[in-house]
Amino acid sequence: MATTGQDLLELAETRLGEKYVNVLVPKDNPNWHGPWDCAEFASWVVYQKVNELYGCVNNNGNPATTESYSGAWVNDASNGTLLVVNQATANITPGIILIRRPPLPGRMGHVAITDGKGGTVEAAGAGLGVRRGKVEGRVWHFCVQIPEVTYAATGAVVPPKPLPFLLTLEEPNIKSALVGKVQRALKAAGFDPGTIDNEYGPHTVAAVIAFQKLNRLVADGDVGPLTAKKLGVAWPAG
Repeated sequence: MATTGQDLLELAETRLGEKYVNVLVPKDNPNWHGPWDCAEFASWVVYQKVNELYGCVNNNGNPATTESYSGAWVNDASNGTLLVVNQATANITPGIILIRRPPLPGRMGHVAITDGKGGTVEAAGAGLGVRRGKVEGRVWHFCVQIPEVTYAATGAVVPPKPLPFLLTLEEPNIKSALVGKVQRALKAAGFDPGTIDNEYGPHTVAAVIAFQKLNRLVADGDVGPLTAKKLGVAWPAG
């Protein structure tokens, strides 16, 4: 019987509430119950259902020892290994894999699994564990299907939601007085953003990620309303 996107979702849901730690997960162990990180969680779910590795540094490696990584999920989405769909499809289709690029080399992006009703199941971050989230109002660079999986839409109606105002690492760096406020707030909180230069560059992003990890936020390196609130910085409307 063919594996469906609903099968991926239902397996993911059996791990709700389990802990998050940046660890390597043996993808071929059906009895693993955490800890998880986001990329390992998605790769484990997929391997359990289709017996193939995706989102791994070596998709042809030993499933017990090969590492999953958000950057490897990006590679699989970019090179045609995975089937790219749009976010509207992902919103109403269970089992789609959502991918956010790592903000810096060697850093972590994010990976989640859709529930077909505008939501997600994901290993969200330190202190957050495996939990439900939302598709809309967040940055996703790729929405992908697994080639061996059959997908079907649920018929749910999920209105699109615009992204909030975000500070992200861009080329050239975003430069504004608001960045300076974020930098000063990070420094006051004990996270060194480098020179207070009003530029959202790699040093500031590294400080943001460290702050997010210690404040039960998804550590994506972007500053939006939730991170700004924790920092005590007034934030513009989206």
